[in-house]
Formats: sequence, C-alpha cells, structure tokens
Amino acid sequence: MTHILAIDQGTTSSRAIVYDADATPIFSAQKPFTQYYPDDGWVEHDPEEIWSGVLECVRRCLARTPDIAAIGITNQRETCVIWERATGKPIYNAVVWQDRRTAAVCTKLKDDGHETMITEKTGLLCDPYFSASKIGWVLDKVGGARARAERGELCFGTIDTFLIWRLTGGKAHVTDATNASRTSLYNIKTDAWDDELLNLFNVPRALLPEVLDCAADFGTTDKDVVGASIPITGVAGDQQAAAIGQGCFQVGDIKSTYGTGCFVMLNTGDEKLTSKNRLLSTIAYRLDGKTTYALEGSIFVAGAAVQWLRDEMGLIKSANDTGDMAKNLASNGGLYMVPAFTGLGAPHWDANARGAIFGITRATTPADFVRAALESVCYQTHDLLAAMQADGAKITALKVDGGMAANNWTMGFLADILGIGVERPKNMETTALGAALLAGSYVGVYEDVRKFKSKTDRRFAPDMAADERKDLLAGWKKAVGRVLR
Repeated sequence: MTHILAIDQGTTSSRAIVYDADATPIFSAQKPFTQYYPDDGWVEHDPEEIWSGVLECVRRCLARTPDIAAIGITNQRETCVIWERATGKPIYNAVVWQDRRTAAVCTKLKDDGHETMITEKTGLLCDPYFSASKIGWVLDKVGGARARAERGELCFGTIDTFLIWRLTGGKAHVTDATNASRTSLYNIKTDAWDDELLNLFNVPRALLPEVLDCAADFGTTDKDVVGASIPITGVAGDQQAAAIGQGCFQVGDIKSTYGTGCFVMLNTGDEKLTSKNRLLSTIAYRLDGKTTYALEGSIFVAGAAVQWLRDEMGLIKSANDTGDMAKNLASNGGLYMVPAFTGLGAPHWDANARGAIFGITRATTPADFVRAALESVCYQTHDLLAAMQADGAKITALKVDGGMAANNWTMGFLADILGIGVERPKNMETTALGAALLAGSYVGVYEDVRKFKSKTDRRFAPDMAADERKDLLAGWKKAVGRVLR
C-alpha cells in the first residue's frame, strides 16, 4: 500500500487524485457541479450533487489504483451544510463561502459592538463570509430546524465534515482545526468551540463536529459506500492545504492561491498576530497537538472573473485564450475592472460593494475587458501584500499556485505590480498535494510532512518602471473607491 488518494472538493468542481510513494500524481478524475444564484449576493450548491461527483471520482481512482493506503481531504472552506443525523439528508442547499445573504446580521452584530470579541477569539472579522451566520440563517429559514438542532437531530459541517460523514456511512462526525477556525465559532487560542460565540450566533453545540489535528484518524470509508475500507488520515481547508503543498512551514513563508478566489497566507509560527489592517489571523495547521498560525488575506473573485467573461458574457471561449489576448495589447487603455460580484474581501471587507468597469470608450474591445479582469487579480493581491507589510511582514518573494498561476502573462504582470519575484512550483496542484502529504505522513507512506519542500518551476522577476507601477495602482485605487459603500 504505497498510494495516497486526495479528494479536492473545490468551489466549482470536485477532483480525486492518486499519488505514488514519491508524492507524484499518477491519475486523476474531475467532476464539475452547478452553481446556484437564487438572489442578489446569494450563492448555493447542491450537497447531493457534490457528493455524487466526489463518489464518482473516488470510484474511478480506485478502479485504476486499488492499493490505496489512506485518503486525504481538502475542501472549499466556510461553506455550510446541515443534514439529518438519522438519514444524512441535507435540510437545505449548501450556503457557499461567497454568499452575502447574512450581511445585515453581521452589520448589526458589529453595530452592537461584538466584532472585537469575535476577532480576539477567532482571528476573523464579523462577516457573512464565515460559517456562523449562515448556520443561523438555515436554522431559522427551514421550518422546525432550530428545535431539531437543539434536540441533537441535525449535524453541521463544512464540506470536509459532510464528505467524511458520507464516506464513513455516518460513523464519523469530525473536522480538522483549520476548517473549524473558519466558522467564527472556534476559539483559536484555546483550540475549542467557544460557548460565548455559540450563544452570540445562536448555534446549538449539539450540531458541531469533533475537532482533530490535520493529520489524524478521521474514520474509515464504508466498503458498501466506496467499495473499499480505507482510513481517512489527512484533512485541511483548501488554502491551508495549498500552503502545506507549497512547503510553507517556516515563519515568513508566504503563498498565494489563484482559484475561484485568491488567498494569500503568511506563516506566523506559534504566534497569533492581530492585524491592524483588517487581515485575518487563522490556523495554518495543527500537527501533534501543536498549532501553527497564519495571517491571511482573502479575495472573493479571481478566476471567477475569467469564468464570468466566458460563461455569462461570452467574450472568450476558453480561459487559456486570455494570456495572449492581454499580451497583444500595448497597455490597459485606462480600463479597470473591480470584480466585486459578491462584495469585496480584504482589506476592504465591504459586503455591499458590487462590481464595476471604469474607463470604457468606443475603442474598448473584448481583449481590453480580458486584460482588465487579469489585472484586477494582481491589483487585489498587491492590496493584500501591502496590508501584510503594514502589519510588519517582510516579503521578498511570493509563491503562487492554482489555475491562474499557469497564465504566464498574469504572473509576469503580478511580479511587475508587486515589485518582487513570483515563484511558480513544478506541481501547481498544491491543494490536493497538501491533503495527500498530510494523509500519507500519518500512515508512514511519506516522512514528516513538515520536511516537505516545494520545487520551483519558474520565477517571474519584476520588469516595470516604478513610475508606471505607481500610475497603474493609482488608477486601481480610484476605481475601488468608487464601488465602496
């Protein structure tokens, strides 16, 4: 048994990847699923569609490579699912991390003076991005749900917990410390669910899963469900898993993942830093009972902007076309896109902001829109790193991964606008790799996960004059200011 199976359950698709004894991917299966937008700022997924897609991918991998020693899981964080303990049936769609329906609830909590306490305990801000207010909304929306939750008839979980429940045939109701730390219910200083937070968000404790280390015994798959009994021994939220897959185990290591959104994570060691610039303190990983912390900045829309250009606007046929379209333009022509489709994340945290495009003329073409979308991701990354530097971080290079990292033009522009080197690894699927490393290290297929070092494939060096960078950033700042409310 020298192979590890990683389940990577993302925001737009689910994948399963088989890794060999050298942590090299040898086979994978992927399944996209439907995005639902029932109202302004609302985003939902069908948990049953997610589950069927994951199960299909797992079975395809097992059919190809049956000798799996362990399974690791990584997942879209903060997305909320509540299901019946007796049947495993969800009582409502999954409310996605991008969803803003509880913005008014969070605004009232802030107005009532609760955000300071929330931040001190969780490292998070009071924002609909996180799970707690979503849980309350579902319990109040679905008839009888709150009473059933208090009687212990319902279970809450982020996507990792829901998948583990299903994979084990309902025998394990567990999560890991990284996912727990994103709920606004978990005290990251005491490493425990917090009664004051539970009371504030009106969430019954009976709903909650047990919290384990990132490498631990999360249960064993039910043979009747997946066709084999395999231990699940590694779990981490997608951004923490990506940091692990990038080998960010030293204080000061920093990575940025470009998927549906963009997430920058800085390892701060055993010190929980409190940002003065509206960044998040979170758990990077917990191994052998020891917690390592991180400073994080979250961008809600990165690759999602390119998806919008393709799927809703019909301006491109494939995301692969965008690099050449941008490269063939001499400049951005003064066009700026602020992709606040579901509000703005760090460092602004404006749930009511909405997207806008500024500087359109009769000469504007689809290529200009494409370039503006790609540039917007780089400008947002600059804002996050500037906030981290204002909090005292010394950043000399940025490790990147995720789908957009494959775009050479975007990574080159990113290096230019940041003014530092951008390093892309040979294996850009770092999120799944992080889950595999956690699971494999626990069962002895790999050595201690903390010894892993990522290999760089290409380094992008900045090649932009300081005055040009300054002018571009000034235009971006003016555009963002126009959408803030």
